[in-house]
Amino acid sequence: MKSRNQYAEPFRIKMIEPIRQKDRETRNRLIEAAGYNVFNLKAEDVYIDLLTDSGTSAMSANQWAGMMLGDESYAGCSNFFNLQQTLEEIIGYKYIVPTHQGRAAENILMSMFVQKNQEIPGNMHFDTTEGHIRLRKALPVNLVIDEGLKIESNYPFKGNINLEKLEKKLAESSRDEIPMIIMTVTCNSNGGQPVAMDNIRKASELAKKYQRPLFIDAARFAENCYFIKQRDIAYKDISIRDIAREMFSYADGCTMSSKKDALVNIGGFLAFKNNEEWYEKAVQIQICYEGFRTYGGLAGRDLEALARGLLEGIEEDYLEDRIGQVHYLANLLTKLGVPVIKPTGGHGVFIDAKSYLPHLPQSKLPAQALVVELYREAGIRGVELGTCAFGYVDPQTGNEIQPAQELVRLAIPRRVYSDRHMQLVANAFSSINARKEKIKGLKITYQTEIMRHFTARFSPADS
Repeated sequence: MKSRNQYAEPFRIKMIEPIRQKDRETRNRLIEAAGYNVFNLKAEDVYIDLLTDSGTSAMSANQWAGMMLGDESYAGCSNFFNLQQTLEEIIGYKYIVPTHQGRAAENILMSMFVQKNQEIPGNMHFDTTEGHIRLRKALPVNLVIDEGLKIESNYPFKGNINLEKLEKKLAESSRDEIPMIIMTVTCNSNGGQPVAMDNIRKASELAKKYQRPLFIDAARFAENCYFIKQRDIAYKDISIRDIAREMFSYADGCTMSSKKDALVNIGGFLAFKNNEEWYEKAVQIQICYEGFRTYGGLAGRDLEALARGLLEGIEEDYLEDRIGQVHYLANLLTKLGVPVIKPTGGHGVFIDAKSYLPHLPQSKLPAQALVVELYREAGIRGVELGTCAFGYVDPQTGNEIQPAQELVRLAIPRRVYSDRHMQLVANAFSSINARKEKIKGLKITYQTEIMRHFTARFSPADS
């Protein structure tokens, strides 16, 4: 990957949105009123918003132009067929089920395959995937390789699934116990880490051997393909499009939140390679919850923006700049001694809160405490991916089950912020460094059973 100062952004800026920073006293008041949960803040009260890269991209002039060509016919709109053709070119799948966003696609897939007491293995499920599995009283099983959980490891493909553990699971279980496998590319939960092509291919071979379908969570597939091209010498001269075609060829279908690598603000889809029976079953559910098969909860203009965004999202110069900015921020923080997951992933910088705030035990939610402190310091909004997001209360014992990692994610929207914004994030951490030993922990005062981090409320923990 080139140094950040060896190239410029592959776009010009034609429209801006003003942002303003609230003063510290106001920020302190707002975060307390929000129950110390940044999800409860108004967007206008945030200065630099790194909560998520989902749906926060800046669309291109070409995408906006496409929205003027929206065919809002209820059935058979032309924009759906544009999307269908684009996806067949990029991923090679014939049957496309559009949805209003990725979690809706997950809902349809889980409704089709997942039942109570089943296990769903994957490399590392993200929060909505886990939520949908748990809603059906089933168990998400994360089988990411050991290197994938080591913060300091520079292993190039830390999103890989442990193939030995996967085969053991499949060999010991029937199809009624394990109905499918999910591979998340890139692997969001451990830092946007990529999955190697060879790992996907071998997982596919195991799926075929034990007659289980393999699905890809493709929210950040283009970034995964870019890492394959950069880190696997066998693919250095292969185009991103051709890498994508091969990667998807190993699966039976995929879900996608198009609000990530397709560069749109809303949208998603479920797709099947060649199983018409699955497609028709999915459409029955889609019509009940999303809309007719050719719009699936989206306006025609959104379908057109999605079709065009998918093509822009696999352009190599765009990916170089997008991932380059993530690496730029990671390097700034590393120079300040902030412990970040290595190597840097595709869509955000992930900070190891346990190492950064060693005086706070995991029970006092160090990641959430750091998220709050970052907002207090500079009006910057990140997100906790630790005990609140991925921990849960064991229904049998009532005990809190803590995850292996306690992370703060700074997810960078695509084509939105400049490197000067990234420098301001680093400046905020420089100030926090001087007083981090004084940061106090938090405790949960309100939580829901599933995906509690979206709506939880907190208060300062007892000393």
